[in-house]
Amino acid sequence: MSGTEKNIKLRALEPEDIDLLYTWENDEKHWEVSNTHLPFSKAILSEYIKNAQTDIYTTGQLRLVIQLECEKKAIGFVDLFDFDPFHQRAGIGILISEAYRQQSYATMTLQKIIDYGFNHLGLHQLYCNITPDNTASVRLFESLGFSLCGTKKDWIRTTKGFKDECMYQVVRG
Repeated sequence: MSGTEKNIKLRALEPEDIDLLYTWENDEKHWEVSNTHLPFSKAILSEYIKNAQTDIYTTGQLRLVIQLECEKKAIGFVDLFDFDPFHQRAGIGILISEAYRQQSYATMTLQKIIDYGFNHLGLHQLYCNITPDNTASVRLFESLGFSLCGTKKDWIRTTKGFKDECMYQVVRG
């Protein structure tokens, strides 16, 4: 592991993350990819943080905070969702704060969560959903071995009309 990789850490959500979670979840720029239609209250998010400590086998999801170790600063979230232990698969999503994009943090984070999924959870495959116009995410996931496996036509309704959503997956042994 290089010195740069040692700078990020994935950790559980903590109660003190409420303001950051509130800001990011209620930022309408992220609603298209998160399938959100209404803002969240701090009370609802506080309950979410409380329940986020529950085992992935119970909830079917896991959200981790991406933190710069040297600064102890949260710079994003990474999620495993739709966890299915029988079929050994899960969806994956990532959000990096705009100020920290294009600095390899997303790549380092995804490498860590992919390793966790395959080596600790025993997954056979991971998948993600990306709109074709999100070229940075397409490049990111393709660079880590994800391949386009299908396109859902007119899948996401936006203020400008409908967008396709592409499904990418990586399958291992």
